[in-house]
Amino acid sequence: MAGVQPSVASAPWRRRFRLGAFGPIWTATILLFAVSPIVAHGSLSNSALQAMLPFAGILAIAAIGQTLVIQQGGLDLSVPGTFSLGVVLVTVVPGGDPGKLALGLVVVLGVGLAAGLLNGLLVTRLGITSLVATLGMNAVLVGTVLQVTHGSINYKVTRNWADFASSKVAGVPTPTVVALILVLAVAAYMRRSVWGRRFDLVGASPLAARSAGLPVARYQLISYVAAGVCYAFAGALLAGFLGSPQLFAGNEYLLPTIAAVVLGGTALGGGRGSVIATAVGVLFLSQLEQVVELLGASQAVQDIIQGVIVALGMGLRNAPWRRLFGARAGFAGARAATASGPLVGSGPSASNGPPGGSLERSSEEEETVDVKP
Repeated sequence: MAGVQPSVASAPWRRRFRLGAFGPIWTATILLFAVSPIVAHGSLSNSALQAMLPFAGILAIAAIGQTLVIQQGGLDLSVPGTFSLGVVLVTVVPGGDPGKLALGLVVVLGVGLAAGLLNGLLVTRLGITSLVATLGMNAVLVGTVLQVTHGSINYKVTRNWADFASSKVAGVPTPTVVALILVLAVAAYMRRSVWGRRFDLVGASPLAARSAGLPVARYQLISYVAAGVCYAFAGALLAGFLGSPQLFAGNEYLLPTIAAVVLGGTALGGGRGSVIATAVGVLFLSQLEQVVELLGASQAVQDIIQGVIVALGMGLRNAPWRRLFGARAGFAGARAATASGPLVGSGPSASNGPPGGSLERSSEEEETVDVKP
């Protein structure tokens, strides 16, 4: 039995690695919040948190969609256009009339769904790469924004939507509460439902999922549809919170959504992901941005930091940690086996091994050799 000790010893290391795949972002976020008041005084004050949390919530909603797409091996570059169109439509369609707010929200969600559906069809049916398909769709959406607004938004959001988006629930900004509800709901569905587990399987190995009879293209299509709805709704929520939003407010949300997903531990090549870890990544980015702003850094510096985070996240994600830990565990197991005595089947102690030990293995090897042509 000592002969199989290395593989047994390495198994716990591999299990710990898998269980902790989304753990580093939690540690990094806790450390950031611990260091923030030391580096930037007032970064954890009530006013600072109240200013940061609404935007973190809006970013988290958009990042949910990006997480789903990246899990399926794609990358959605239509975030700016879909987000900006959500900002515009929730403002233009009601035209300042509170009674038309419901119509405006339906149009926003419908346009987000349609944009995501077109993205998904271009990728899954026509075989266009996600980068090209979503980049082209973003250009179409930006053109639509210009066509609808003629270069300027002449209305403010309705008073009831502004009141909702700027309100608080138990002292927490409403956009943050909405984001928390959505993150927990999506995470629970992905983890507890059969559909969610299959979604993970399709993202991790489309070939294996296809061999198991799963409709791979359908799962990938749904990820783009859900993403489009998330982007559009996040844009509408931002418009309500700001009251008078900028025309292309979505331009600032492309890189942060990708950075949050990478920080959360989801690989850009696809695979298992966690919307909760992505939300923690959003919290990390938002607090880091606040600290950088309090230190007097410009927007350019903030963009550089986000780009570095994406690069480092990809580098750390692709590092051979599992192989490294497995090698160390295997070496420790080999040392333990050597210290406990000679391996089974070696030397004179072979007769003390378990029944069917090395002799049975030798006979199996002989049978294998015999059947070779």
